[in-house]
Amino acid sequence: MFALFSATPQLTLVTPAYAVNPDEMLKDPALEARARRLSAGLRCLVCQNESIDDSNADLAKDLRLLVRERIKAGDTDDEVIDYLVSRYGEFVLLKPRLDWATLALWATPLVVLFCGIALAGITVAGRRKPKAPPELSDAEEAAIARITADHG
Repeated sequence: MFALFSATPQLTLVTPAYAVNPDEMLKDPALEARARRLSAGLRCLVCQNESIDDSNADLAKDLRLLVRERIKAGDTDDEVIDYLVSRYGEFVLLKPRLDWATLALWATPLVVLFCGIALAGITVAGRRKPKAPPELSDAEEAAIARITADHG
């Protein structure tokens, strides 16, 4: 991901090393800048933690070329992204879009955590309350009095 260039043994310069080959670059600098900006936000489906701009994987190269083809065809940035998402799914985006599915994905662990805490609280509260013995009927009290009188 980073390339080291050394002008002198004492001075080493660290700069990002991009995987974009010169033969992939667009001739128009403005279009190339757009392609680089878009590529930086797209995930390499092989490496998964790198953008297609940083990856040397063959699929990343194919995606970089596809981005440039779509830009040359006149697509807007959103159209290029939508096209890639339609082909490869939301996973191709390094930063997923904020929608209901994303919110559900992030909220589910919190909902489960709060439900677990509530269930634990209800369970503990239910154990603390001593249950009062049921009231005895007159017949039961009379039976107990006979038994204790006979054995007492």
